[in-house]
Amino acid sequence: MDETSFIRDRADDVLNGFNISFDEAELLLVTKDVLTLAECANEITRSFNADKVDVETLLNAKSGNCPEDCSFCSQSSHSRSGINRYPLLSTDAILEKAEAAKKAGASSFCLVCAYREPPENDFQRICEVISEVRKRVDIDINVSLGFITAKRARKLKTIGVRRYNHNLETSESYFSQICRSHDFQDRVKTARVVKDAGLELCCGGIIGMGESPRQRLELGFSIASLCPEEVPLNILVAQKGTPLQSKVPISNNEIITTIAIWRFIMPKTILKIAGGREVHFSDDGRTALRAGANGLITGGYLTIDGNKASRDIQMIQEIGLHT
Repeated sequence: MDETSFIRDRADDVLNGFNISFDEAELLLVTKDVLTLAECANEITRSFNADKVDVETLLNAKSGNCPEDCSFCSQSSHSRSGINRYPLLSTDAILEKAEAAKKAGASSFCLVCAYREPPENDFQRICEVISEVRKRVDIDINVSLGFITAKRARKLKTIGVRRYNHNLETSESYFSQICRSHDFQDRVKTARVVKDAGLELCCGGIIGMGESPRQRLELGFSIASLCPEEVPLNILVAQKGTPLQSKVPISNNEIITTIAIWRFIMPKTILKIAGGREVHFSDDGRTALRAGANGLITGGYLTIDGNKASRDIQMIQEIGLHT
């Protein structure tokens, strides 16, 4: 069977409700027919998720001084980056950002804080802020607070948080190369705590950190096993002062291939192109949104800038999709 027929047959399997195997995904990984792979991933996306693009805005509500040693992260206390480090923002500042996100057209607002896990006082303040945002702004609230207990996860659920982000970051076989202060299973356990509490799970990772293409597949299958509602796919933007500051960027073909195959693996999830999109895609993500992605982060990331929401929403409309 030729490559193109193999890709289309696997797409038909997914469209008919069957899962692809790791071995089949490996064959897709080495295809030279990336165009057909992307077209089929787009067909799967449109079939299961229609033409809607989930647009999300992030707020770095507590920056830097995280004790974990993740080698990609400029917010780690182990890095020598020159980022702006600050404690938890005030309620008014967070409310202002949530209102701006809604006005700009975002459908969700994610409160991100650089902790291993928040101290109790900060957690209580975060809960108070979330309750206030829920009262005053008609927008979905998501959070990313590091490791979390079952009790805290249930609390977030009761105050109206929709989704909790906790990425696996990279494959289990590569994890020790990017982090030593905790392990891969610590992250898996946290993701399961989130699901058990009835929160939606946002769980993705970063590609381009030196892992092999096969390890990107491993990561995709590990994420899929957790049944997340949302999967952010980040592409490394090497940050000065971090151990990965000299990492050579991966090619756009590798990025598109990963997005497309992750769509084959996870046909129904929100597959979101996140950090690195603006750096790697000169078309602002049009290619990715035609290759399996159906969500994006707009307005900037935790320590790097991004596109304005108005520009992203215009781009989405120009390719025949909607928010």
